[in-house]
Amino acid sequence: MENKSLKGILLAIAGASLWGVSGNVGQFLLQNKELNVEWLITVRLLIAGTCLLLFAKTVEKAPINDIWKEKSSAIQLLVFSITGMLAVQYTYFAAVRYSNAATATVLQYTGPVMIVVYLALKKKAVPKLTELLEISLAVIGTFLLVTHGNVHTLSISVTALLLGIASAIALAIYTLQPAELLKKYNAATVTGWGMLCGGIAFCFVHAPWRVSGIWDFQTVIGFVYLMILGTIIPFYAYMTAVKIIGGQKSSLLATAEPLSATILAVLWLNTSFTAIDWIGSLCIITTVVLLTIRNKKVAL
Repeated sequence: MENKSLKGILLAIAGASLWGVSGNVGQFLLQNKELNVEWLITVRLLIAGTCLLLFAKTVEKAPINDIWKEKSSAIQLLVFSITGMLAVQYTYFAAVRYSNAATATVLQYTGPVMIVVYLALKKKAVPKLTELLEISLAVIGTFLLVTHGNVHTLSISVTALLLGIASAIALAIYTLQPAELLKKYNAATVTGWGMLCGGIAFCFVHAPWRVSGIWDFQTVIGFVYLMILGTIIPFYAYMTAVKIIGGQKSSLLATAEPLSATILAVLWLNTSFTAIDWIGSLCIITTVVLLTIRNKKVAL
């Protein structure tokens, strides 16, 4: 039993870390190799969605077409594809394009705080003291990250900030919206169709055959990493971890993503990350950890 739990923990950390690395690879491709962000998102969603559906069909033996047979499920899936899957992918990598992987990833992790605020508004309830403290900590962290403590200046562009906030909102939608679908259908099926439909929709924004950028050996390696080690494998690893150790513990371990993204950005891409940036990031990550721990206690 202990070995099985250890396997789940390692898979969750590995999946989150690979996602963190993918942000830096995306930054390298977008900024150094001048790939178009819309093209990258379109191709990533099409390839990853197709692979996940094949995995669900062949390995998990899931009836992947059943989701389209019920009208309400089909509508929910299409909404998830656009407002959740496509939105979170595009806003995140666009934020990376205009800032860096470390900042974009940490800003995206304010999403869980937005979920707390949304649920409080939905229930027309005043957030508890612990929730208010968590929200305040996230706000302080975001403030330090984007201003370096100076209210008169921004350390990142307004575009990057707005995209980072949009990414957090999209992450909240991505987390909440497909809840009913995941109760009825296989996780790989829902995610696979979400990616594929999102990719098809984005083809009308940027066709996958309109390739741009500087293509050399490094570009090819980075692109392959983003498709396989940055999307398909980490999703499978994380999904397996959820099955072994549960969603609460897996989401707690997922904080390895902003940490790995930040460390690699500093070491590989020479991203400037000051003491204030680290403090702001730590505030946001701590908020996510506290939210996860509190939710786990409630669930128990």
